[in-house]
Amino acid sequence: MKALMIDDEINVRFVIKQLGEWAKYGITTLFEAANGQEAKRIIEKESPEIIFTDIKMPGMNGMELIEWLHTNSYTGKVIFITGYDDYSFMRKAIQFSSFDYLLKPIEAEPFNHTLAAAVEAWKKEEKERSNKDNGDLESVKRFRMNQVVTQACIGEQFDELEIASFLPHVNQYELTLMSFYQMHHAEPYIQQLAAELMKQGWGNAFALQHDSSLCLVMSNESDWILIEEWISQQFDIPIRLVSGKPISLLNEIPRAFRDLQREMEGQNFRSIHRVNDLDDARRMQDIVEYVEMYYMEELSLEKLANRFFLSREHISRKFKQQTGLPLSKYVMNLRINQAKTWLMETEESILSISLMLGYQDEKYFSKLFKKVVGMTPFEYRNAKEKQALTSRECETY
Repeated sequence: MKALMIDDEINVRFVIKQLGEWAKYGITTLFEAANGQEAKRIIEKESPEIIFTDIKMPGMNGMELIEWLHTNSYTGKVIFITGYDDYSFMRKAIQFSSFDYLLKPIEAEPFNHTLAAAVEAWKKEEKERSNKDNGDLESVKRFRMNQVVTQACIGEQFDELEIASFLPHVNQYELTLMSFYQMHHAEPYIQQLAAELMKQGWGNAFALQHDSSLCLVMSNESDWILIEEWISQQFDIPIRLVSGKPISLLNEIPRAFRDLQREMEGQNFRSIHRVNDLDDARRMQDIVEYVEMYYMEELSLEKLANRFFLSREHISRKFKQQTGLPLSKYVMNLRINQAKTWLMETEESILSISLMLGYQDEKYFSKLFKKVVGMTPFEYRNAKEKQALTSRECETY
């Protein structure tokens, strides 16, 4: 580490040089400057981690120097040494994040105590900065890695060499598509798996950006038993997976991924973790929340079964117990209630409302609405408008 002492009095610099236990606290190089301008040149060239500076000096003084350091995002520690016990100096020193403020005459014990504390604080912050930089770099690398593999999976142009840089060099890769339980955040599990695969030299795991519940594992064919054993021991959530035939060339990824998707959609998967380990009531609550969020999309027992790792029969029975209604009727009521809101509060056409709710046939929607509400959407809107007008007229009188 490097330190810089700045004072226009040479005898003060001599005393500081003698008092400091520099080697004890890791200071290997000690620079001197007589004023702020001279100090700037040293700082720009040598980047000392610790600076001791006087306040009142000819040319650029200590306060002007610390302002300059602050502007340039200096990450070291600045300690003021001055004969002026002035509150305005102290306040400005605090404003620009100086580390400490020592009064002349300097004594060895408080000086070295401050030196030790400044060195320790710098080391701690430097470690945090390093961890953050490494973490940011790792996040960028991981995002790019997932992006490129996703491009390959969905049939977009991709760089085979770039994907190869994320993988151990083997003759053949086994591709395994993993599907995570819908309401869990898969990303932390995928990161954990990817780190272990890379550490062991087994392969890598990629979070697919077009579907947050999917992960593609590319591994050495002979290592899959070890990988599956690790997953079963480390993961506390159910996972469905499908493995395909090994590939020798990375340009086969799009075709291999399509095959895996078909297998997964056709229910030809295996489960590493028993789904019964999840609390049944919580799972059904998750399903109800999902339906209430996506009721305007096409929903079916089969779609819910695929997403929540339960059989269609189980969901059908438990959903009715939970809500008092079959899935189809529950979805219909949600849609009709939303339609009533739009009819009252917007000028959207009946056709537009039916399409937004997922009904492609306006006549079917109107017939369904009348069956539930007792009047057509057009009649409902007119009735509500007359009711609102009558209410306003009554208020006027």
